[in-house]
Amino acid sequence: MTSSDYWDETTAARYDEESAFMFEPEVLDPAVDFLADLAGDGRALELAIGTGRVAIPLTDRGVAVTGIELSQPMVDQLHRKRPDIPVVVGDMATTAVPGEFSLVYLVWNSIGNVRTQAEQVACFRNAASHLAAGGRFVVEVGIPAIRRLPPGQQAVPFHVGKRHVGFDTYDMATQQGTSHHYTRRRDGTVEYSESNFRYLWPAECDLMAQLAGMELERRVADWQGSPFTHDSESHVSVWRKPGH
Repeated sequence: MTSSDYWDETTAARYDEESAFMFEPEVLDPAVDFLADLAGDGRALELAIGTGRVAIPLTDRGVAVTGIELSQPMVDQLHRKRPDIPVVVGDMATTAVPGEFSLVYLVWNSIGNVRTQAEQVACFRNAASHLAAGGRFVVEVGIPAIRRLPPGQQAVPFHVGKRHVGFDTYDMATQQGTSHHYTRRRDGTVEYSESNFRYLWPAECDLMAQLAGMELERRVADWQGSPFTHDSESHVSVWRKPGH
């Protein structure tokens, strides 16, 4: 699998600071509560574990978390904070980890990091292959904002803050997207960066889960459990592997 962007040492070193809003308790705590409840007394596997934003507090809740991560520099950042969390370096579509898990999860739009439909299908299958019977796969991902694109408009803002402004552009023929980031540094300069993704729809996720032998158990709009509707801008979906 080679379609994913790669987080290099510079990007990894800045990741926690530039994503600080995702570490805020009101954002992170509901996700950890949701996942800890599903994991129960079992083990959890995080795909695209990154620098441990979710894995560290989930481990602190008593859940044994293992990770898969493509970027060695991101793993290095995680292990500077928590060397006790095991991580296998590799892509989330094909990399295997020993043992079975009661929970596999993939958060904050990371399913889009693999940028072909075939690789996303493989990611669902890989998740299912790591689940024990009755285990659950959780994905948090945004709904493509193309309804907000009137004729002639090319980009949709997804974050507007004092230090960061981000816009998404979409190719509706290929389901490819690019996130454009404009970040103000401490010295006042503004730096541009971009990341690429493949967007997918909830129904498409359900079909991928079905192909992997899983069934939809629950879909909500966010970690707080808000109802999912046609106006929702994201979804947190739970698929279950049949069994006891």
